[in-house]
Amino acid sequence: MRKLTFLLRPSWVILAVVVVAFAYLCFTVLAPWQLDKNSATVHRNQLITDSMRTDPVEVTTVLSGTGEDTEWRRVVASGSYVPDSTVLVRFRHLEKAPGYAVLAAFALEDGRLLLIDRGLVAAVDGSRPPEIPQPPSGSQRIEALVRKSEGVAPGKDPSVQDGYRQVYFIDVAQESVVLGAPLTPVPTGERGGYLQLRDNQPGALSPPPLPQLDTGPYLSYGLQWLAFGIMAPLGLGYFVYAEIRQRKKRKVAVSSPPDTASAEVDASTAKPSNNAPSTTADRLADRYGRR
Repeated sequence: MRKLTFLLRPSWVILAVVVVAFAYLCFTVLAPWQLDKNSATVHRNQLITDSMRTDPVEVTTVLSGTGEDTEWRRVVASGSYVPDSTVLVRFRHLEKAPGYAVLAAFALEDGRLLLIDRGLVAAVDGSRPPEIPQPPSGSQRIEALVRKSEGVAPGKDPSVQDGYRQVYFIDVAQESVVLGAPLTPVPTGERGGYLQLRDNQPGALSPPPLPQLDTGPYLSYGLQWLAFGIMAPLGLGYFVYAEIRQRKKRKVAVSSPPDTASAEVDASTAKPSNNAPSTTADRLADRYGRR
């Protein structure tokens, strides 16, 4: 256990805490976030596909349903548009240009009022609404898609600008207050919904296009976060192993005796040669040939 005491140092403790926190976020927040988006996209695509393959049903059938998810279902409704019920939704786009969504109330033959999204119009000079054509009067039969209310956000309150009532979101409850009329929400699961007109319908303007039926990158992103959550602890384990190995090498190097073989000197080279002169007289005699 003494080999692991270095893990109690502040640097290692901080590193371990960061790795554990990151792995926890990967498994509990980041990966589920992307995987849930993938599941929602797959579910939406399936609803759209099923809707396009089946015939539209009477909206009254949907209104009397049990509250299941009916978004994107094709419906038909008979009734008439309520005069002077136009509401504009700000910050929409038509062909990548600033625009508005145009809402109106539609009275069914039984007297219930539904919120209708007539479609999009382009903004004038990118900042103000154009003249909005009124929907046709009299009895009409329309085909539309069921859509969920978008909800509202604090600080984004309805207003009256340029002669039109304007909102930031398509929300049945909010538009009921704006119009001062009891709109009936279409059952769509958790939130009430409205009807989005299809092309070439009475009162339709420029319906927004259907979403592309692909799942996007959410599944791969979710799997990547799961992989990161696994790799982070493994990386920490590798660093701990490498540190233990390095410390073991240093300990072995310190405890090993020095190599004396390289320090030994050949005794024969240290001794003078028997033929070499040993005194000054001998060297002089050697030089002048007196020996």
